[in-house]
Amino acid sequence: MRRNLVRGATGLVVFLILVAIGLAVWEPLTATAPAPPPAHAYDVKIARDTFGVPHIFGKTDPDVAYGIAYAHAEDDFSTLQEVLAMTRGRLGAMTGQDGAKTDYVLHLLGARETVARDYGKQPSDVRALLDGYASGLNRYADKHPGEIRLAGLFPVSGEDVATGFVLRSPFFFGLDQVLGALAGDTALPPDSAGPTPDGPDITPIGPNGNENGSNAFVVAPKRSSDGFTRLVSNSHQPWRGGAAWYELVVHSGTGWNFAGATFPGAPYPLLGHNRTLGWTNTVNRPDLTDVYKLALDGDRTHYRFDGQWRPLERTRVWLHVKLWGPFVLPVPKTVLRAVQGPVVETPRGDFAIRYAGADQLKMVEEYYRLNRARDFGEWQKALAMQGVPATNFIYGDAKGNIAYFYNASFLNRKPGYDYAHVLPGDISRDLAAGTVPWSQVPRNVNPASGFLINANNTPFQAAGTGSEIRPEDYSPLLGIETDTTNRATRALELMGANPRISDADLHAIKFDTGVSHVSWAAKWFADLAAVDPRGDRALIDAKALLARWDWNFDGKGPADAIAALLMRAGNKWHYQRRPPADPRDALATAAAYLKSHFGRLDPPLGEVLRVRQGKVDLAMDGGPDVLHAAELWDEAPDGRLAVKHGDSFIMFIAWDKQGKVSSQSIQPFGAATTRPDSPHYADQAPLFVRHQLKPVWFDPADLRHHLERVYRP
Repeated sequence: MRRNLVRGATGLVVFLILVAIGLAVWEPLTATAPAPPPAHAYDVKIARDTFGVPHIFGKTDPDVAYGIAYAHAEDDFSTLQEVLAMTRGRLGAMTGQDGAKTDYVLHLLGARETVARDYGKQPSDVRALLDGYASGLNRYADKHPGEIRLAGLFPVSGEDVATGFVLRSPFFFGLDQVLGALAGDTALPPDSAGPTPDGPDITPIGPNGNENGSNAFVVAPKRSSDGFTRLVSNSHQPWRGGAAWYELVVHSGTGWNFAGATFPGAPYPLLGHNRTLGWTNTVNRPDLTDVYKLALDGDRTHYRFDGQWRPLERTRVWLHVKLWGPFVLPVPKTVLRAVQGPVVETPRGDFAIRYAGADQLKMVEEYYRLNRARDFGEWQKALAMQGVPATNFIYGDAKGNIAYFYNASFLNRKPGYDYAHVLPGDISRDLAAGTVPWSQVPRNVNPASGFLINANNTPFQAAGTGSEIRPEDYSPLLGIETDTTNRATRALELMGANPRISDADLHAIKFDTGVSHVSWAAKWFADLAAVDPRGDRALIDAKALLARWDWNFDGKGPADAIAALLMRAGNKWHYQRRPPADPRDALATAAAYLKSHFGRLDPPLGEVLRVRQGKVDLAMDGGPDVLHAAELWDEAPDGRLAVKHGDSFIMFIAWDKQGKVSSQSIQPFGAATTRPDSPHYADQAPLFVRHQLKPVWFDPADLRHHLERVYRP
């Protein structure tokens, strides 16, 4: 008997060991990837300026792309690997359950299938560029094998780089919010438009925003104090991770010269300027997703469409979920697709999704053509490709042109249906293929006011009184947003009140910390002021303090800290288009937080709001939804709020009267945000908190006097 027990226990131990070995080795052994790019000798030089910003010099554009990848890997190889793992459907194996959710979306949207179908159809110069970028990443991995986080991730290919664009582009207009709502991860938006014309009254499912934001300003020569054209790029992105900006300057022997910033995984700058023109982007939030509820048969394998039963397309995929150490759990999932698009299974039914920019790869070429454009006509031709499914473009150039394009791949829609709500999925009458023509995309070009702004607000509020485009000129079926932000209202107040905007004026506007008395926030603070304390001493004191607030987050007033917490509480529901929060609860929560962590209601704002990176710990002004933005933060154990999202890459660009360009920029941290041993881990932070900028040495002749090192990878 004892011998049998020993044998059984030994067998169990052996079995568990085999299972453990299997969980540790199966994932890299089963991972598949396209073939690496063809072998090629790349001719590239990297020159680091005194802030660590890489200036990439290549004989050809693919040489430059190779250098971009290598330089970025030197500064943030860890994040680049997460982006690459995401494009392979292996992020879960690297980061666990949250990464596996992204892997599921990769399969759901068919991103790799789109690239496999269309990559070979791309122009040869675009494929060469992507291959050069992939080769630069492979070169760095070969030289630094100890930094590789996931076995079998390298070599990567141009197809991997392209897949990152296909997967990530829809998330900038809120597709992730729709998927989250359908999956039950987030609450559905409130019903605001009544019943759909041909179906039941179902909760609306349009994009709600995820608190990504940005500011953009452009001033024409006729409105500037010195006849210059000025463009300000002020993106609000996370300060770390796969959507954090990385600054760079590129110079190709074929005439590609550009200064700006890019995201991990992109082979070129995504905003900034060349010698003759420049642009910046802000998130726009039109309704670009249509959701259809399917009518399924009893075994849920077929759906009814125009009176006929069609089989749901079914694909079995395996998600890779890291447990701990080398152990990765395989989790099977089924991906479904109907005639309208990908299908999400929920307890409330199965929903098919049609979204802007689906199943296409044009955005990869479009960004490259924008980089290479030499004038407004060439730039507009590139933008008209409609490959980038959504994002505002704000433009300026050496000839004094300024423009705002509410860029979006608007879905064709049929009159008589409410596309803001879930639609019946058993008919074809509410389904229209294709995209609205480029000519119907809203734009405001060279307005009489001489300036344009956007701060994630409606396109009908951009140029000031008398210079706005009209809502009635655009079909409501486009789903154009009509709401606005405090930042937009405040920017128009400041720009509109200044008949001659100087460089100093523009700096003051960009770093303004004020709240408009006519913005959404005015109503929110009025509701807070009207709270009945009911004898609660903490609320009485909080209301009295808030009554002294000067509507500015400059860090000089005693109520700035509590007002910032309340502005954040308000912006969470306002920007996400949710019902207003209870002002009494918000006031009580803010007061309790400050009392608990600081022992008082009125600590200085700079004592509460911090820029923290390694040993750097600096006071910051600004706040949520103001032009000097601190949108999101982490609550540290000491109660300080470590900002992690808000003003990120800032660039001031100017063309003088002769058309010569110059620029300045700043980041919250530095060029090497994941390299604590680098001198550029946080060297820009002191300038950033003082509202100061650093030079961009765009001209190679100027760069010579500000070099840290020059080398060939």
